[in-house]
Amino acid sequence: MGADTGPEAAAEKKRVIELFRDHVSPGKVEFFQRHGMDVVMGRREGPWFWDLTGEKRLFNLHGNGGVYNLGHRHPALVDVIRRGLEEVDIGNGHLISRARAELAHGLAKTMPGDLDYVVFGVGGGEAVDLAFKVARAFTGRPKIISALGGYHGHTGLAMAAGDEKYRAPFGPQPPGFVQVPFADPGALEKAIDAETAALILETAPATLGMVVPPPDYLPLAADLCRRHGALLILDEVQTGWGRTGRLWGFEHFGVTPDVVVLGKGMSGGLYPITATVIRRPLEAVFRADPFIHVSTFGGAELGCLVALEVLAMSSAPDFLDRVNRLAARFKAGVDDLARRHPLLRGLRQLGLFMGLELDHQMGGPMLALAGYHHDLFLVYANNDPRICQFLPPLITTDEQADWVLERLDRSLAAAGRLKEAFSAE
Repeated sequence: MGADTGPEAAAEKKRVIELFRDHVSPGKVEFFQRHGMDVVMGRREGPWFWDLTGEKRLFNLHGNGGVYNLGHRHPALVDVIRRGLEEVDIGNGHLISRARAELAHGLAKTMPGDLDYVVFGVGGGEAVDLAFKVARAFTGRPKIISALGGYHGHTGLAMAAGDEKYRAPFGPQPPGFVQVPFADPGALEKAIDAETAALILETAPATLGMVVPPPDYLPLAADLCRRHGALLILDEVQTGWGRTGRLWGFEHFGVTPDVVVLGKGMSGGLYPITATVIRRPLEAVFRADPFIHVSTFGGAELGCLVALEVLAMSSAPDFLDRVNRLAARFKAGVDDLARRHPLLRGLRQLGLFMGLELDHQMGGPMLALAGYHHDLFLVYANNDPRICQFLPPLITTDEQADWVLERLDRSLAAAGRLKEAFSAE
């Protein structure tokens, strides 16, 4: 299955790699070749993607951080694109749009309180940037608090809220940004003050290591923001769209944020689109000049059509029930594997937002490498390499889940041998 195999396919892969090395990123090519993982994405379908040669098929357990919640090229979404192309294109961000209006209305209906207005973008960083702009304009304050080890994007203001290793190579950053440890109430209470415009948190930080906060942390954060007149921004780029077993991850914690940032899974993996959802009073920022913020490709009408279908699918009660049943199946399987593999300490889990916790500082890279050779595509948490992200598509069948667990069993055994060899050096 997949592309034609043989010498011609191998030659084409070699050509693509050379072009990528010479004109895109020599560093990435060197990294993947060094580790024997120089896959070039070819055919893709459901939870699978194939190497360009067609000789290797991988089960996608990374999903680009939740982009492929519904798998690759879901037929219903492909059909929406095809039908949409008969009538629309990206539209014009300056004009009134039926597609944007209907998607915004659909999103608002799923949100608590008066989270009624939506500003669309193309990437998560852009959506976060806009959230900060709204917070500063509405409060008249400069300070933005974020979590150490969190991640909100690589654009200007979003990058300023991230860790130093992402910021330092690019020179001086905008002032007003402060970081505190995640899920540390004392540190947060000390940091928030009368100069604070907003606190931004991922509902459960993925790059930090798939950390699920204690039940009382987000409510405490919301209360502190209210008491100090600051806004609470929740980044749901990875925890949204049903990934946690509820449509929005923050629903597990009983909080109503002032701003919600959405992305990744919203696109269905087919058309880039993001959203910044804001409470009704915050719309006043745009009242004097509604053209003060414009995104040429943000909320492209074709993307809105896809996102509307993603919203309908992801919010269906039967769909979310299925996510929770699948989460329980994986939990039982991983618990069994942990009893048999000393390398595996356990599972961090909020629905199908999962992380495999490993008993070695480099356990994540070891398991990712071993998984690749057993047809699983895994990525470790960049800010905690003891954790391997474990993000199966939400459309995974029971049979596929069992196959993944069987391959994970083999991968853990191989990673355990890597650990032994590493320790012996």
